[in-house]
Formats: sequence, C-alpha cells, structure tokens
Amino acid sequence: MLSPDIIKKIKKVHIKTGRMVNTIMAGQYRSIFRGAGIEFEEVREYTPGDDVKSIDWKVSARMGKPFIKRYREEREQVVMLLVDMSASGRFGTTDSVKCETAAEIAAILAFNAIRNNDKAGAILFTDQVERYIPPKKGSAHVWRLIREIFTFQPRHTGTDIVAAVDFLARVCRKRTVAFLVSDFLTESFDRSTTLRIRSAARKHELVSVLVTDPGEFHLPDGGIVALKDLETGAVRYVDAADRTTRQRFQASRQAVHDRILQTHKAMDTDCIEMPTDGDAADALVRYFHYRERRRR
Repeated sequence: MLSPDIIKKIKKVHIKTGRMVNTIMAGQYRSIFRGAGIEFEEVREYTPGDDVKSIDWKVSARMGKPFIKRYREEREQVVMLLVDMSASGRFGTTDSVKCETAAEIAAILAFNAIRNNDKAGAILFTDQVERYIPPKKGSAHVWRLIREIFTFQPRHTGTDIVAAVDFLARVCRKRTVAFLVSDFLTESFDRSTTLRIRSAARKHELVSVLVTDPGEFHLPDGGIVALKDLETGAVRYVDAADRTTRQRFQASRQAVHDRILQTHKAMDTDCIEMPTDGDAADALVRYFHYRERRRR
C-alpha cells in the first residue's frame, strides 16, 4: 500500500505534468527527441519543388511521368530513466529530499514519453543495478514506473554510474533517449566513468540531470556540526562557528559542483541542473527551450 504522502506527491506530479504536456511540453518534446529512423509511406506524382533525389525512376518510367517516394519519420522511440537510488539521495534541507526530486523529474519524463506514444522504462541503481523495468507503453505502465521510483527501497548505499550505463548498453541495442538522474556524488566519477558515459552518449541520446540541495553548499549556523557521509557512514566534526571553516567548506562543495558541470561539458553531454528547492517541470521546459534554440 502506498502511503497518503506518496499518493499526494504522485497526484500533484500527475496533475501538473498533464497540464504542461498537453500545452508547452508536448510539441517541444516531439521536436527535440525525434525517432531513430524513417519508413516508406507512399509514392506520389512529382510536383515542382520536390527533391529530385526522391524520384522513383522505375515507377516514373512505367507511368510516363515523374513520381517520388515519400518517407515518414519513425516517431516511436524508447525513453529510459536511469535513476540514482544511493543513500546520498536521502539528504535534503528543503521541502523535498534529493531522491524525491529525482523521482519527480523522472515521473515528468515518463509522462511525456507515454503521452507522445513512446515506450518508457527505468533502471534503478546504487552501486549496482537493483531494478530494471523494461520499456512499455500505456498509462498503467507509467503509473507502475512512478510507483516504483517513489517507493523503491534500495539494498545498497553506494553509487556506481558505470554499472547503470553498462546495463543500459546491454538491454537497449537500438538508439534510446536516456536520462541519467543523479547527484553524481561518487568517488568513481573519474576518467573511466566519463569514458563510459561518453561512449553511451555516442550510441544513445544521453542527458544528465544533476540533483542538488542548497544545504550541500553551506554549513548550519554555529556550533560543532557532525557531517555524515550517507553512503559510507563516515562522520567528521567541524566548527561551523569558525568563519574560515565555513568558507573552506563552501569553496570545497562549490568546486565539486563545478567539476561535475565541467566534466559534462568536456564530454559534450547535456546536463540539467535540478535543485530540490526548484520546480522540476520548469527546469525541463527551460531545457527544451534551450535545445530548440540550439537546433536552429
């Protein structure tokens, strides 16, 4: 049974997303994430302005006048959601913790896919892939996806992005639109990881979603503060009243954040920033606008 709080969150996402998908998001999603191929549609008589390369010479010779072949884009595609379920997702200093924000943005993307007749699936991972939900169509399936993402209880605490990306390569042979939703707070986010992500991005349409929380960048006011790494369990104590300590902490956290963004830029991979105190739907709309401008 889903708790009343979870049901309330899912309904909120459903109502808001439904409105945006039917207005702004739908057209942007279709124009940005196109199908992977084309298929034959019809042969019709040539009209001035048609591309002469499309002329079907066999049909034209038989009919005594020029005809062209017409093709249409294969609209249907697969959208895979790679969602980081590691323990660092339980951190939060706003109304939502990071894992809830990740679940919300994944739900919005799943609704977009289903509303546009695409298949949607999910890979839920920690330091290993813990659950794989094969891509399917239909409203019942998207509800299953959302329920799984909002309620999943991981067995492990760590993060292994390579494991998720490698799993994607194994289960999705054809080109796929894949969203990697994570805070990217992992010691393994190094050269080997970036090489795997870059390799996946060459085969698939890979977009990262960087989930952050404002509290990650600042220490609480005053006193001795215990800082616990939720993934390793390690605890260290700092004097939050000391100005130098606070400045060093802020600079260190900002440097980590900047490095993640710079690494994505170096990989030529899009990265959507999603803070827990932001609006997931608005963040996606801004990204869709950005992609549309870039296509022009």
